[in-house]
Amino acid sequence: MDVKKLAIEIAKKHGTHDPFMVAEARNINILNCPMKSTFGYYTKYRRVQNIILNCNMADEFRKFVCAHELGHAICHPDINTQWLTKNTLFSVDKVERQASAFAVELLLPDNFLQEHNGCSMYCIARELGIPSKLIQLKTFT
Repeated sequence: MDVKKLAIEIAKKHGTHDPFMVAEARNINILNCPMKSTFGYYTKYRRVQNIILNCNMADEFRKFVCAHELGHAICHPDINTQWLTKNTLFSVDKVERQASAFAVELLLPDNFLQEHNGCSMYCIARELGIPSKLIQLKTFT
């Protein structure tokens, strides 16, 4: 699966790189709930897609977490990673990496970097709430 291509297509189709607006356009519910250690998760119940975000998380990180969970909703709509992790020996590393790569590509498109070529990619990523260790998932064409 080419998550970069998918992120570009989604942004073009919906006319935005904002994961909240994309989720709204795709009728994906976004719910804010207090959680102890989880930033967010994606779930599908009776064909209704939901992104649940921790209302206690820092605002600058919220957009990335929403984009990551949107990646699950688009790339893996029928996979329940929480259940797989808890109840099986199936590794969800690949699925999580794809969701993070989708988030990076959605929030940090190539043309955005070109428009801000005086700034480092890490500086821009920090401003967008992308964790610095995940910036390595950015690909260039």
